[in-house]
Parts: sequence; structure tokens; C-alpha cells
Amino acid sequence: MHIEQHCWHSPRLDRDMAVNVYGHWGQPYIVFPCSRGRYFDYEGMGMVAAIAPFIDSGRIKLFCVDSIDAHSWYDFGVPPAERNSRHEQYDQYITDEVVPFVRSHCKDDHMRIMTNGCSMGAFHAVNFFLRHPDLFAGTLALSGLYRLDRQEFGNNTADLEAVYFNSPVSYLPGLSDPWYLNRYRESTIIIAVGQGAWEEAAIEDTRALDAIFRDKGIGAWVDYWGTDVNHDWPWWYRQMNYFLGRLYG
Repeated sequence: MHIEQHCWHSPRLDRDMAVNVYGHWGQPYIVFPCSRGRYFDYEGMGMVAAIAPFIDSGRIKLFCVDSIDAHSWYDFGVPPAERNSRHEQYDQYITDEVVPFVRSHCKDDHMRIMTNGCSMGAFHAVNFFLRHPDLFAGTLALSGLYRLDRQEFGNNTADLEAVYFNSPVSYLPGLSDPWYLNRYRESTIIIAVGQGAWEEAAIEDTRALDAIFRDKGIGAWVDYWGTDVNHDWPWWYRQMNYFLGRLYG
């Protein structure tokens, strides 16, 4: 497998950030790690090996990015508004630095990119796609939470205003701009969740997102796996292989 590592000092974040690239050709995916994760976690947790046939055959190409979750959503020592502000800097890093890097690496200045992630990575994958459907062709998200007014993020309902525009289940119902909605309807949206251990909150948010998509006429493949399917990597391996197989043969 062709593997590259790239690192540069991000002016948006004022810190060094790294990206691992897996593959030589194919539909590019920006892969977000799990909570507080790093750019090497997808490989380290076994996912790159699990979906290697799709990478080696040139059907997909992964760009695994660093997170700043410990500095943003999981820094409970600062107010929600400050956490949101730090995430907005990360948003600029992804859209203004990583997306141009991916396009340059793929030699296509207009290519739309897929987003992908598991757990907290799924939150990022869905949120980045929904906020920037001109940059992203869709999302493949597994076992995510999609609203920020949750105790898992150190927030409650009173904090929602400060983080509203990064909380998909919160902002999506009120979104009526056809610029966004038409792009969503032309995109590939796959959101999956198990119904086994540690998936309770993810099931709740996935059902909420599913209902919003249906209400707005947005075609999305929302897939609920069985009661034996846990919030864990072995099941995510199986889900990724299943969905990539359906997308790319």
C-alpha cells in the first residue's frame, strides 16, 4: 500500500498538524479520528488494514487528519462559546488547508471529497459535510453523536446557543436555504449505527437526524444494525467494508 505522511504548521491553528495518506488513486476521503484522536489512529486501530482491498485497488484514497478535540469540545475548563470558537479555527484548517492539499494531491482543483469517521469522527464527518456541501460530496459516518447539548460534551440545553451552528440536529431543522438543501439532495449520505452496547446515545441522535432528512426530502441511507452490533472497532470494520462494497463494488 502506498502510504505518505505530511506535516505542516497551520496558520489557522498556530500548531503543527499532520495528515497520513493511504492509497494512490480513487475517491478521496477525509477521515476524522475518534475523540481526542490522532492522524495515525485509523491505521493503528486496524481500519486501514480492514479496508485495504478498496485502497490497494484504487477505489478510495484516505487522508487521515489530526483532531483538536482535547483543545475544543473536550476542554471542559473553558466555556462552550470558547470551545466553539476553537472548533471554528479547526473548521478553517480543514476547509482552507486540508481540502486544498487533498485536491492538489489528487491533481483535481474542483474535486469534491467524502468525509468519514467513527464515533466522534462521525460527528465531524457529518458536521463538515452539512456545513460545506460545496467542498464535500457526502459522508459515511458510523456510530456518531450529532447534537452538542449533551452531557457527553459537557453541555446542556442552556449551552446550545453558544454551539448551535456546530450541532447538526439543532441547526438542520431550521435550514431552508436551497443552496444547501439542493446540494444535500445531490450528495451521498450514509449514516449507520449499531443497536448493541454503548450505542444508546448514538441511536437517539441517528434517529433524530434520520427524521430531519426525511422531513426535508433529503435522500440519505440511514442504516440501523442489529442488537449485537456494539460501539466498537470490529463492527466498524464490517460496516465500512459493507458500505464501501455497495458504493464501489
